[in-house]
Amino acid sequence: MNLPIAEDTATQALPMRLFRGAGERRHVRRMREQLGLVEAGLLDHLRFASSVADAPARYLAEAGGKRIRPMLTLLTSELGDGPGELVRRAAQAVELTHLASLYHDDVMDDAKLRRGVPAAQMVWSNSVAILAGDLLFARASTLVSGMGEEAILLQARTFERLCLGQLHETIGPQDGDDPMEHYLQVLADKTGALIATAARMGVMFSGAPGAFADPVTEYGERIGVAFQLVDDVIDLSPKAERTGKRAGTDLRAGVITMPLLRLRELAAGGDAEAAELSERIGAGVARIAAGEDPALLDPEVEALRAHPVTAQTELAARDWARDAVAALDPLPKSTVKRGLELMAESIVNREG
Repeated sequence: MNLPIAEDTATQALPMRLFRGAGERRHVRRMREQLGLVEAGLLDHLRFASSVADAPARYLAEAGGKRIRPMLTLLTSELGDGPGELVRRAAQAVELTHLASLYHDDVMDDAKLRRGVPAAQMVWSNSVAILAGDLLFARASTLVSGMGEEAILLQARTFERLCLGQLHETIGPQDGDDPMEHYLQVLADKTGALIATAARMGVMFSGAPGAFADPVTEYGERIGVAFQLVDDVIDLSPKAERTGKRAGTDLRAGVITMPLLRLRELAAGGDAEAAELSERIGAGVARIAAGEDPALLDPEVEALRAHPVTAQTELAARDWARDAVAALDPLPKSTVKRGLELMAESIVNREG
């Protein structure tokens, strides 16, 4: 099943908004060119001789995506000599790893849609979707295998964190765990780790000063958490339909998000209104799981959207983005640093 590459892929994505002013047009042009090369190579790496493997493996890449991770690799490479063959290969490996994780996430979450199209397991099956994700992980590892021991170790540790994040999310907090701390660690592992690796690889393979590696890694981890917290807010928004989901998709599926965690904290602290809404949400989720119409939770979605805990989640995302920018203090003032600052700003201001 082939789909046209969506308009928000590499050459139409976020990076074109990262540089402003006539004096920075060359950066925009260079970024467009390099992202185009990364995109072309990415699709080449997704080709398989077996027709059984080829269609599902290419499915999500061809559905589009913002390509934030490869863009970040290219951007941080500008702290050194800029994008060369190894930088582009790193960008492709990071995006392949991300795509692979999406196949697995959608099976784990029983998701129906991804990027506005049916999730892969809805088109084929859970088994095929999982195996397609495994194929992409293998291709990413093949790319990294020729890039040196440090890159291999970084890729392995990142993959381990992706798996741990998914495992901890699936099992949930254990006795004695703080639910909010547990949730933030899941976000750091599932999203922050790979974005941090994307940023670090740009420094590693561009000849940039080694002292820049840790600051951009911390930056990447923090904007990853900010990204997911913004997703928690977007999930409750009527504008969620832009992502191919209905408002409250996560809530209806029983997925824990920060607004819900904050609501439960208030309820545990004796807030009667929060307790009543939390109970209604729990009862509605149970009825949906038993096969009832997901629309029955519409009033609760609207109530949670309007509750202060959702605005608090947005503020938390901005705090994480602000801390990400602060991590860049050791970097010299430059167009690249400004681009990274604008990326953090774009992430927390996005609506889909």
